[in-house]
Amino acid sequence: MAETINLKLKIWRQKNHSDRGTFELYDMPGVSTHMSFLEMMDVLNDRLIREGKDPVAFDHDCREGICGMCSMYINGRAHGPLKGTTTCQLHMRHFSDGETVTIEPWRAEAFPVIKDLVVDRTAFDKIIAAGGYISANTGNAPDANAIPIEKAKSDEAFDAAACIGCGACVASCKNASGMLFLSAKVSHLALLPQGEPERRERVLKMIIAHDESGFGSCTNTGACEAECPKGISISHIARMNREYVRASLTKE
Repeated sequence: MAETINLKLKIWRQKNHSDRGTFELYDMPGVSTHMSFLEMMDVLNDRLIREGKDPVAFDHDCREGICGMCSMYINGRAHGPLKGTTTCQLHMRHFSDGETVTIEPWRAEAFPVIKDLVVDRTAFDKIIAAGGYISANTGNAPDANAIPIEKAKSDEAFDAAACIGCGACVASCKNASGMLFLSAKVSHLALLPQGEPERRERVLKMIIAHDESGFGSCTNTGACEAECPKGISISHIARMNREYVRASLTKE
C-alpha cells in the first residue's frame, strides 16, 4: 500500500444556520495513509489558515471513539465506509488514490447546522433531561453491585449504555428518527432495578421530548443499526415500544 495518496475533498461549507451553504472542492495531495480522518482534516485546516482562509468547522473531542462528537457524513454514510467505526477512528488507508471524498454534516431538522460540519445536537440532551433522574438510592459502588441482576439483563443494559449519542442513527434514517438513541436510553434503565420507580413515567416523557424536538418516526429499515458505530441493536426499539404501550395503558 502506498504511504501517501492524493485526494479531492468535496466539503459542505455553511456560515450559519440561516446560510444556504454549498460544497467547496479542495485538493489534498500527499495524504499519509497512516493518518486518521480527523488528522487529515487538521492538515487541511492548517493549510487554509496559512492561506488566510476560513478553516472548516467540525466537532471533535476525545478522538478515541468514545464521545461521539466526530459526526460527519462521508461518501453517503454516517462516520464513513467502515462498520462499527467513528470518524475519529477511521484511517486514510481505507481511501483510494485520486478519490473524491464528499463530507457533509448530519442532515436532520432536529440537528440544525451551526457552521460547516457542526450541528446542534442539544435535542438529544432534551430527551435525556425529559427522562429525569432515578430516585432509587444506589448507595456507593459496592452497594450498587450487590443488587442481584440477571446476567442476560445486565448484558443487554450494558449494550444499550454503550450508545455515545453521536447521532449517526438520525443521519442514516430517511425520516431522521432518533428512535435508536432514545430506545437505548430507555432500555438502559428499564432493564435495571434502579430504573424501576420512574420506569413508566420516563418512557412517556422521553418519547414526547423526541417528537417535540422534530425527529421523525422509525422507518423499520434498520439503517440506524447498520451505521451505529457501537452496534446498538434495533431490538431496543421493540422494547421501548412495549414499554410505551404498558406505560400508556397504566398511566393515571
